[in-house]
Amino acid sequence: MKKAGYLLLRTLTWTMHLFPLRVHYLISDFFFFITFSMVRYRRKVVERNLANSFPEKSQGERNRITKGFYHHFCDTAIETLYFDRMSVSRAEGVVKYLNPELPNSYLDKGRQVIVILGHYNNWEWFCNWPLYTKYPFYPIYKKLKNIVFESFYFNVRSRFGAIPVERADTYRRLMNDHQKGIPSTSAFLFDQTPRIYEIQHWVRFLNQDTPVILGAEKVARKINGVVLFAHSRKIKRGRYEVKYQLVTDHAADCPKFEITEKCLQLLENQIIDQPEFWLWSHKRWKHIREKIARNG
Repeated sequence: MKKAGYLLLRTLTWTMHLFPLRVHYLISDFFFFITFSMVRYRRKVVERNLANSFPEKSQGERNRITKGFYHHFCDTAIETLYFDRMSVSRAEGVVKYLNPELPNSYLDKGRQVIVILGHYNNWEWFCNWPLYTKYPFYPIYKKLKNIVFESFYFNVRSRFGAIPVERADTYRRLMNDHQKGIPSTSAFLFDQTPRIYEIQHWVRFLNQDTPVILGAEKVARKINGVVLFAHSRKIKRGRYEVKYQLVTDHAADCPKFEITEKCLQLLENQIIDQPEFWLWSHKRWKHIREKIARNG
């Protein structure tokens, strides 16, 4: 049954490519109506997150962001399915890297590059980065329990030569490359919520006390990597731009928490600029700092 489910999903993506992406955005518009108005998928979570993050905005302004988020959410679902069968020539155009020479210059010197990004715009499409570099690219991910979707997403992420690395294996893989002098790029989504027993640091993020995951920073400091933040913009449906910003080129020299805090500030600025393109349906603030402190 699991294999059949995977084959069915891949058959769907093959069928999708009989039509141009603009046709599928009509389907996205239909799913927006279902998700936003009928199913109301995580509407309370989205509205609470926006109210707490932007108390200075009017209800009307937050409603417009909410609608924009659900439109974009449905677009990214369609885009991810479409990416599974996308041609190389098409994939080169969907995400334009404005300064690929920045990471490549460090890679040419034998350095390891850590790219930090949030759940912003269509992060799955950034797996086209191997088309812009000759060095190994590791998208770091958390393994899914559903084997059908795990297999599908692994295939999507490795579509153009990326080598997906499960989160638990990240340190071993990058340290092995470090010891062998193998340059590589690793991409970390760092705005997830840590498990309660993993919380080691809090920051003020989007007007709220926020626990952070420190994995990317810890690995970067261990291998003295180059840390870049991937600043992305949605130009229009099916078109994104990414500009790399240097955070540090010697992570081992950075004080503890500095890398994470700098990247969160950059992400926050990006979200404030275009808030509808962040993943507001995520339960980012389910841990309460005061409650955890009381419980010891």
